[in-house]
Amino acid sequence: MNLLPKNFESFKRKTKKNIMPLLSPHLLKLRINTYAPYVGAGIKVEHVNLDHGLCVVSMGLNAMNKNIVGTQFGGSLYSMVDPFYMTMLMHQLGSSYVVWDKSSHIEFIAPGKTRVTARMKIPNDEIATIRDLAEQGEAVFRDYKTDIVDDQQKIIATVTKTVYIRLRKHSKSKNQSSPLDTVD
Repeated sequence: MNLLPKNFESFKRKTKKNIMPLLSPHLLKLRINTYAPYVGAGIKVEHVNLDHGLCVVSMGLNAMNKNIVGTQFGGSLYSMVDPFYMTMLMHQLGSSYVVWDKSSHIEFIAPGKTRVTARMKIPNDEIATIRDLAEQGEAVFRDYKTDIVDDQQKIIATVTKTVYIRLRKHSKSKNQSSPLDTVD
């Protein structure tokens, strides 16, 4: 016997949204910039605009992110890009879609010896393309490529992320939620 009202899940979601409001760009930037792995690696979100699908992240070379030969540690370079495409897509597509990172590949091109920057951008027409591809309920896989550049705009590494997207009603991940979700 269930003693909770039928609409308890909806009530719980709405309450959570009122107590823990959606992350504004300022709060998201603050939260990521104080996330322990990012602090330790010296990774800093410089700019975030989820509505326009843009994130810019930088990392200076320091004792915590140097590898054995004194250049940027590859894991830290990858971390600069890791959560941002998924986060931007979750925000832009809304709670009707499930978004997961599927795979990643990093190609190291040159040693990072100075501050490096990654600029991640999802073009405006990409969201419409994803919605069109997903409307029949099939899984959509999209690749996003980001160059990590040094102070002289020389490419240090290239990261390619593959993201899985599907309409929630056709997904096995129906209960996935995020602070980025909107209240229905």
